[in-house]
Amino acid sequence: MTTKVALVTGAGSGIGRAVCLALLSNAYSVVLVGRRLEVLQESVALARVDASRTLCVPTDVGKPDQVKNLFAQVESSFGRLDLLFNNAGSYTPGIPLEDLSYEQWQTTVDVNLTGPFLCAQQAIRMMKGQTPKGGRVINNGSISAHVPRPFSAPYTSTKHAITGLTKSISLDCRHHNIACSQIDIGNAATPMTEAMPKGVPQANGERAVEPVMDVEHVAQAVLQMASLPLDTNVQFMTIMATTMPYIGRG
Repeated sequence: MTTKVALVTGAGSGIGRAVCLALLSNAYSVVLVGRRLEVLQESVALARVDASRTLCVPTDVGKPDQVKNLFAQVESSFGRLDLLFNNAGSYTPGIPLEDLSYEQWQTTVDVNLTGPFLCAQQAIRMMKGQTPKGGRVINNGSISAHVPRPFSAPYTSTKHAITGLTKSISLDCRHHNIACSQIDIGNAATPMTEAMPKGVPQANGERAVEPVMDVEHVAQAVLQMASLPLDTNVQFMTIMATTMPYIGRG
């Protein structure tokens, strides 16, 4: 059986790193993508696997030329792609919308929305043309794809848009044996959520401590979604710390 090939963006830390380790421990070859080579290499070192099963490609996913180069390297190294996990994310400071700069808005849009679009576009081209045809795209949506946190307009806007992208890929690509799904993650313990145990702003204007969950549970959820046959799809999954303020937020 041919080893499956996965590509993970934002692979140098947090959710992306945990998913890479889970995939590598389950016989996938993995392309690790992020802006800094050294942290991608740290992820590989943690996996303790044959280096031939990994490829680290420093990439700004919001730049079309860099994304094209990324997928050219995937094609050259592995010849196919079975899974794309669009995970890279960026967020702005928690300040009022009117105080955000255009540059802050655009950076978040480039990473959180344009990046997944560019990577999905290239992945779909590969998946349509390879033999056997097909593959799977999993987009990291976030709880913010449903409800916002205070002062998070750029992040929330892009995550709502990811839901539309997920649905469009699902519709347009299902006849090519390409499945697309979305995982909405709430309060996984990563560098992005380090402030949660100290207290973060709530919808009522107060600050409150929020619970977090082990990021390994997220990695196993992504692995489960990825391991399904292509005639079966988890369209949307929400995984979260059970008592985080999500149901009833706002």
